[in-house]
Amino acid sequence: MSITQQYLLDSYRSSQHGEAAPPAPGSHDWETAREVRDYRRFRAVMAGHPARGRLRGALARWLHGRPSR
Repeated sequence: MSITQQYLLDSYRSSQHGEAAPPAPGSHDWETAREVRDYRRFRAVMAGHPARGRLRGALARWLHGRPSR
């Protein structure tokens, strides 16, 4: 069963029971991605690492043998 079919089935069931319809598939994807990004930044700060530019800095050190700006 695809996501769309499951959504349509859930919508039908909720309408039969007089409940609110479920959110459409994909409607919260960007919000979830932002929360994951914020959580990773928070964990980096709590560990004493810079919150931004970690990957670029690591690649610059690996490629050039020096820290990035």
